[in-house]
Amino acid sequence: MAGLIPQQFIDDLIARTDIVELIDSRVKLKKAGKSHVACCPFHGEKTPSFHVSQEKQFYHCFGCGVSGNVISFLMEYDRLDFVDTIEELASMYNLDVPREQSGDSKKSAQQYSIEKQQKLDYYQLMDQVASFYRQQLKTNTNSQQVIDYLKKRGLSGDVAKRFGIGYSPDDWQVVKDKFTHNGGKFDKQRETQLLDTGVLIKNEKGRVYDRFRHRVMFPIRDRRGRVIGFGGRVLDDSTPKYLNSPETPIFSKGLELYGFYEAKQANRDLKRLLVVEGYMDVVALAQHGVDWSVASLGTSTTSEQIQLMFRNTSEIICCYDGDRAGRDAAWRTLQNSLPQLQDGRQIKFMFLPDGEDPDSMIREVGHDEFVKLVDDALPLSQFMFDNLIAQVDMASEDGRSKLANLALPMVNSISDGVFQQMMKDKLAKYLGMDSESLNRFITPETPSENKQQRKKANRGTIVRQAIGLLVQHPSLALSLEGMPPLDQVNLKGTDLLQKLVDQVRENPQISAPQLLERWRNAPEYGALLKLASWQHDVDDSNLQSHFVDTIVQIINKHLELRLEQLAHKDRVEGLTSDERKEYAQLITNER
Repeated sequence: MAGLIPQQFIDDLIARTDIVELIDSRVKLKKAGKSHVACCPFHGEKTPSFHVSQEKQFYHCFGCGVSGNVISFLMEYDRLDFVDTIEELASMYNLDVPREQSGDSKKSAQQYSIEKQQKLDYYQLMDQVASFYRQQLKTNTNSQQVIDYLKKRGLSGDVAKRFGIGYSPDDWQVVKDKFTHNGGKFDKQRETQLLDTGVLIKNEKGRVYDRFRHRVMFPIRDRRGRVIGFGGRVLDDSTPKYLNSPETPIFSKGLELYGFYEAKQANRDLKRLLVVEGYMDVVALAQHGVDWSVASLGTSTTSEQIQLMFRNTSEIICCYDGDRAGRDAAWRTLQNSLPQLQDGRQIKFMFLPDGEDPDSMIREVGHDEFVKLVDDALPLSQFMFDNLIAQVDMASEDGRSKLANLALPMVNSISDGVFQQMMKDKLAKYLGMDSESLNRFITPETPSENKQQRKKANRGTIVRQAIGLLVQHPSLALSLEGMPPLDQVNLKGTDLLQKLVDQVRENPQISAPQLLERWRNAPEYGALLKLASWQHDVDDSNLQSHFVDTIVQIINKHLELRLEQLAHKDRVEGLTSDERKEYAQLITNER
């Protein structure tokens, strides 16, 4: 089992990485006072409520409540697990991730390592299966039929190699037998792994067999190039035409794009991405020099896939069949894309003639003419309004009113900016009114609590206030030298406060993001994240004295409660000799 990543290495990565630069590389930020702001990438909104603090190296959304450090952001935005996030950050600085063995690690950390190792086993297994399929393309008795099919589709050996194309034999258990028998012995664990990854399938009677049979195999890679699934295409007219891997622990079709890794490898700077429907379309386009296409793994492109593309390019062209099914899929894609649109981002829609697909089209018209068709694709605004206008009678007032009711929610889901205003202007023009008149009908977004209300709501108990100040400014713990420890204070939360103080004393240079990272797997992590984004009204010049005063108040509160407790016991049942001494001391101190 791989060892744990040293905490010091994690701290160093956090210290090296500027959160504003990292987030700005994925979500365009604008300077606003001490913060940098943007529309939140984790929920749809039109008014920016996502704040990034360069001083605190922390982000927080006042709309949906998400917050965290650079590691949290990468985990959420790039949809990586913790170890992959550390490896991603380390790769930015050309660093290898060290490992250490720890016999006394917590069970949660051990369990996490087990799950991580299990995923690594899945990746290794899928790579071996993909290699087997590629080998079968050369050696299987049906391989010549498959090669002839690929040549008929105009594919060269180089392109087939680049995409790792293979062949699944026309056999019910050749993969099962190949990978579940080790030295003549059946490996039940390996069969389970093959079922978990969707390579094998089990029927209602419990029989286990190969999922893919007599198909051209297209390995689906994640953005790091690891095989996470497969798509298999028939060699004839049988159905289903395409068969995909099911959802697995390492593959979620709504989050991945076929050909994305290959497009990134071929284009260091992706100017645009063309979204098509089939694997063969992606490969055929690459054969003809259009090596910037990807395939969504469903009928329409999800918002997560659109997010992934917009992290790497500013222009997306979605290519669909011109029939009703194709236009319905395009409309769903348009709806998914609206919350992702910002100034500088562009989505277009391209519809092919009946009976044509990108593969046949580029073979018919050639590279240059096909690219021209892409250049002439419909802008999102035109496709959207053409579709909506077709649903209403524009000659009547009722029809134009219906258009407004249909269009306004869609326009309002676009982030504030020039593009949204242009869409409002277009709608106003169609309605025969000026933009100012239209704006009067748009209900403004309900504002969130104002700054003072948020402060009051988040202030909480005095212990909570102390923790909030400490997680935002860890060095405050160093100002408590000479004060009594808090582990004897019997107030809710003081045990957590003392642990935080101890952690800072052990590492006096620790930053707020580094301190929070030590609590990621702890039950208190969520509460600490909220406190890290608490907007207190203490001036920086008064932070230390205010924090010390807060600790003194906590200790005094404890002493008051203890005095009341002893007084009550004295009245009811009497005190022990030790308690009487303590009681007398408390009374003396109070005076």
